[in-house]
Amino acid sequence: MKAVTWQGKRDVRVEDVPDPRIEEPTDAVIRVTSTGLCGSDLHLYEVLTPFMTPGDILGHEPMGIVEEVGSEVPDLRPGDRVVVPFQIACGHCFMCDTGLPTQCETTQVTGEGMGAALFGYTRLYGAVPGGQAEYLRVPQAQFGPIKVPEGPPDDRFVYLSDVLPTAWQAVEYAAVPPGGTLAVLGLGPIGDMACRIALARGAERVFGVDLVPERLARAQRRGVETYDLRAFDDEKALVHAIQDVTGGRGPDAVIDAVGTEAHGSHAAKLAQTATALMPRKLSGPLAERFSIDRLGALYTAIDLVRRGGTISLSGVYGGMADPMPMLTLFDKQIQLRMGQANVRSWTDRIMPYLTEEDPLGVEDFATHRLPLSEAPHAYEMFQRKQDGAVKILMQP
Repeated sequence: MKAVTWQGKRDVRVEDVPDPRIEEPTDAVIRVTSTGLCGSDLHLYEVLTPFMTPGDILGHEPMGIVEEVGSEVPDLRPGDRVVVPFQIACGHCFMCDTGLPTQCETTQVTGEGMGAALFGYTRLYGAVPGGQAEYLRVPQAQFGPIKVPEGPPDDRFVYLSDVLPTAWQAVEYAAVPPGGTLAVLGLGPIGDMACRIALARGAERVFGVDLVPERLARAQRRGVETYDLRAFDDEKALVHAIQDVTGGRGPDAVIDAVGTEAHGSHAAKLAQTATALMPRKLSGPLAERFSIDRLGALYTAIDLVRRGGTISLSGVYGGMADPMPMLTLFDKQIQLRMGQANVRSWTDRIMPYLTEEDPLGVEDFATHRLPLSEAPHAYEMFQRKQDGAVKILMQP
């Protein structure tokens, strides 16, 4: 089959790889019909290269048709249409029973000290072959795949794999009070969808911050009050502008949907770049112990949120030696919540929004649809924010 493979920094290729097969009785194999390109994939493309191996199959936002199921997968049949969550979880361990499939005790990558295995995402999370491919082996298929009805286009449901539950959890963790205010830093796919969900769930005002004109315009059309970071001398000026329209306090909650590659953190960017260029035998151990993030967005969130407010982190962070302003966090009594999205914990609450009325705008959420064969171009375009690329779907 054809699959998108990682070969090095900013080097992905579509190659022939062996077809997946049933290996465990809890496996399924699906034929992929749509697969997303995620901002998290760009971290692999750019800064998390020390944890990758040439030939790794990328992608964690697939949906498709069941081709084959193992003997211990009772609720799936060949021909079923399914969305596959990005995390791999059993559904019956202590962590899954408490609503935390991201910490699944059956699939935890204990050798790396990490949580549940993920599709297409570094050796830290199991190096499981991902979904940017013609076919996908799905472990723990007795729990993971989400059956969806025939008829509507893939765009209606494909975001259940990641974008929708990640944005939903970001809003849930933000704990915006009824009629409250929320600021979202970063209007890529997760930030954009978080704005839509927050407004649909009753937030009075949502402020969106970015520096890409197409992203700002797109959010503004959905009722978001947008702030172009380029219009301010620095982040402090941005903070003051939003405080001025929130009674001088700042918003009740802030979602950081940017993560480790924040704009403006020049020293950290240089350190990340240097690590990525080292030989892998050196860069891996170094990154595990001393890696740092570009924390510009998180620092802005800490300054921006009102005292006693909440910061919700949905952007991916991977540093082990990050300096944190603990004095400010403590003094402002800030609540901080974060983590990979617990997909199956939220899907039942999201489904009522995936109707013909399409209140979240999922069916026109993608800005680009490309064949899988054009994946290298898709990665480059998305990484460079060219041609208004906000969300890219690929079809094998």
